[in-house]
Amino acid sequence: MTKVRFNLAISLDGYLAGPNQSLENPLGIGGLQLHDWAFPLAAFRQMHGLEGGEVNPSTQIIEESTANVGAVIMGRNMFGGYPGPWRDDPPWTGWWGDNPPYHVPVFVLTHHPRPPLAMQGGTTFTFITDGIEPALAAARAAAGNRDIVVAGGAQVVQQYLAAGLIDEVNVSVVPLLLGAGDRLFEHTAGLRLEQVRAIAAPGVTHIRYRVIK
Repeated sequence: MTKVRFNLAISLDGYLAGPNQSLENPLGIGGLQLHDWAFPLAAFRQMHGLEGGEVNPSTQIIEESTANVGAVIMGRNMFGGYPGPWRDDPPWTGWWGDNPPYHVPVFVLTHHPRPPLAMQGGTTFTFITDGIEPALAAARAAAGNRDIVVAGGAQVVQQYLAAGLIDEVNVSVVPLLLGAGDRLFEHTAGLRLEQVRAIAAPGVTHIRYRVIK
């Protein structure tokens, strides 16, 4: 059965990204440290076309994050670029180069129309301007019986949680206090979760919850 899920790293005080995000610092001040546990892993490096790396209990988390995924949804801020209408000087094609690590259809929520953007490796970015539910319907059609991952950012995840459209929550909690930035679970009062598992690993604890509906 298709699940709608997310797999995100957060600080101990609940932030998905630090303050003062910019093109030069997309995760804000201190935000890149949220992923220090993942960068050395062989599974992570392989996703980005690199060789070598470590294996530890976090390897399972990286492998599960991409297993059985048929489509991805993300917000305009996560796709990146600049605010406002899209520009052509040069066109923004995301943070990931010519071969993004998704390899499935990706649906980008935005207020500004843009033609689909086909990249190497099977990733096509389709830009959705009419809200979270049409984006989810398009993702379901593309995913078939595979899962849909809501990749972020925080406001997009919050909208899907508030609408009751998320089935599974996966958070990797890092012992880091950012103090400000984008908090993942803002505006989600009343959300009910059942813990399914917890995995301790170097520099991080991975927790999975089922959303009680």
